[in-house]
Amino acid sequence: MIHIMNPISLTPLELAAYIDHTLLRADSTIYDIEALCTEAREYVFFSVCVNGSWVLQARHLLEDTGIRVGTVAGFPLGAMSIRAKCLETATAINDGAQEIDVVLNIGRLKQGDDPYIFQELSEIVKAADRYPVKVILETCLLSEDEKIRGCRLAVESGASFVKTSTGFNAGGATIDDVSLLRETVGPDFGVKASGGIRDARTVLAMIDAGASRIGTSSGVAIIKEFAEK
Repeated sequence: MIHIMNPISLTPLELAAYIDHTLLRADSTIYDIEALCTEAREYVFFSVCVNGSWVLQARHLLEDTGIRVGTVAGFPLGAMSIRAKCLETATAINDGAQEIDVVLNIGRLKQGDDPYIFQELSEIVKAADRYPVKVILETCLLSEDEKIRGCRLAVESGASFVKTSTGFNAGGATIDDVSLLRETVGPDFGVKASGGIRDARTVLAMIDAGASRIGTSSGVAIIKEFAEK
C-alpha cells in the first residue's frame, strides 16, 4: 500500500522525501545539473529528474547518496513510436536511470485506441526492467473519461504511477485531478502531481488529495518556505 502521511504532521525532511527535484529545460548545462544534484544532496529529495543526456552525470554526482535518478521518455508530446520510446527507456536504464516518466500517446488515448496504449505502456514497462514507470497523462488535454481510461490502462500495463502533467502544456496539476487519479487507481498505486507546483501550500494540498510523489523545479524554495512556517 502507498503510505501517504498526514501533511500537517510532516517535517521538512519528510516533505522533501515526496519530491522529484526536476530540471527538464532545453538549455540546461552540466553546471545546472551539478547545482541540481548539490541541492538534492543538501535537502535529501527523493530523486532528481533530468533529461536523458544527463542521466550518466547525475548518477555519478549522486553516487552512494540513496537519491534516485529519474528521466523522461517520449517527452513532452508523447507522439513518438512505441519503438522509439522503448529505445529511449532502455538507453536511460543502461545509463543508470532508476525511474522513467513517460508520456503516453495522448492522441491515441483520445481516439479510443486502448489496445495501442496498453501495448505501448506494457512494452515500456518491459524495457524499464524492474524500475518504476510513471505514466504522464497530460490531464489538461483529457476529459474525465479519458483520464480514467488512462489510469486503468497504466495499472493494467504494470506501470507504477500515474502522473498528471509534463508542465509543458496549457495546464498543470490540479487538486481535482489528483483526487480523481487516486480514486481511480486505488490506494496501492502511485500518483505523481506535477506541473505548476511552486509553493508549500500547494504541495501539502496535493498530498492531502492523494499524491504520493510531487514533481517540481521549485523544491528548494518549497522546503525553505515550509521550514520557516
